Amino acid sequence: MSKIVVKGGQRLLGDIKVSGAKNSALKIMAAAILTDKPVILRNVPDIADVRIMINVLRELGVEVETVGGGDIHITSTKTLKSKAPYHLVNQMRASVIALGPLLARLGEAQFAMPGGCNIGSRKIDLHIRGLELMGAEINVRHGYIEAKADRLRGADIHLAFPSVGATENLMMAAVLAKGKTWIRNAAKEPEIVDLAKCLIEMGAKVSGAGTETISIDGVTELHGVDYTVMPDRIETGTYMVAGAITDGEIFLKGACSDHLKIVVSKLRQIGIEINCYPDGIEVKSNGKILSTNVSTLPYAGFPTDLQAPFMALLSLAKGTSVITENVFESRFVYVNELRSLGGKIDIESHHAIVHGSRSLVGAKVKAPDLRGGAALIIAGLASEGSTEISDVFHIDRGYDSIVEKLSFLGADIHRTKSETNLQFINFNQAPRANISTAQ
Repeated sequence: MSKIVVKGGQRLLGDIKVSGAKNSALKIMAAAILTDKPVILRNVPDIADVRIMINVLRELGVEVETVGGGDIHITSTKTLKSKAPYHLVNQMRASVIALGPLLARLGEAQFAMPGGCNIGSRKIDLHIRGLELMGAEINVRHGYIEAKADRLRGADIHLAFPSVGATENLMMAAVLAKGKTWIRNAAKEPEIVDLAKCLIEMGAKVSGAGTETISIDGVTELHGVDYTVMPDRIETGTYMVAGAITDGEIFLKGACSDHLKIVVSKLRQIGIEINCYPDGIEVKSNGKILSTNVSTLPYAGFPTDLQAPFMALLSLAKGTSVITENVFESRFVYVNELRSLGGKIDIESHHAIVHGSRSLVGAKVKAPDLRGGAALIIAGLASEGSTEISDVFHIDRGYDSIVEKLSFLGADIHRTKSETNLQFINFNQAPRANISTAQ
């Protein structure tokens, strides 16, 4: 396995383009199951999770063509299969998002229990309970979820927690159900709004996405669509933090500041200059980082996926900060690795007390998950000496060309050997202008 090596001390300067949103693209790819007409998706990030989802779809009998430049063509034919293989679903938790579309389209689905990052229990009870309320008969046995329904029917579903995955799965199941469905206490993430927009363009009747209550009037069929995936707000936030920690001056082309209002506010609070424009976000840092407190919450609160990068940043702040994790109970699994770089962090239950330090020092560390791995890269950018990060497959699950983008901005960063980005499919069949606004 390759490693990522970062030598600290370089300011990040310049422009890069933000990739399409991982957490939107994966769900819209699953939504293509709902129709047998062609679906064209644009601005899809070239990441490991997308490759896994493509393989899941292909195992289900879906035709997927990657044409380069971030475009994917999907046709879910009439030979669609109902069973997803364990070896793929176990690699990525988001695979289970195809459960609702399969059940709506075929009347049956079999899925292995999902895998993914080890950051908490993240049970799928809410998915199952919601589908049962819509008339599905579901059994969980031998590590598989087996679901059947002649045709799903509309239901009034109240989620015990505003789960993003459950909201998306149930919304997709409901678009072909008979009658009207309400999803109450729904998640409000921008990615849910993006999915709803795509479904509406396919002929679905969805309203209220982005609010606590989503209503769906079922239709008998959907048609194809040509849809562009929204920019990735977590990638945006990660590079904003990278610019801040390196005393950088960068512009993130295509970034949407409306999706990151609380992140922008926090960065300004700790002394970072953030300028928001219609075509992107500018980040300027003068090297002075102030302490602050951060509490993660469901959207529109501070995103749990940016908690780890922020801890790396606050490790160099003046003063003591407190980070409270309210979403996933195991999200601090990366802290010991950050301590290896000199981070002074105490953990008390779901609180992290971060004592700002004058410096971090490079070391050999291991990425425990996707966002924790990104945090280690960020810390490495500001550390004295070299930081060597192993298990970078976690990072590649969610960041499109992270080494290339940071290198373009001036970071001293490389992989120890060329990694096979084509491990699952030949996704890069055509050049992709995703690094510089000048290219």
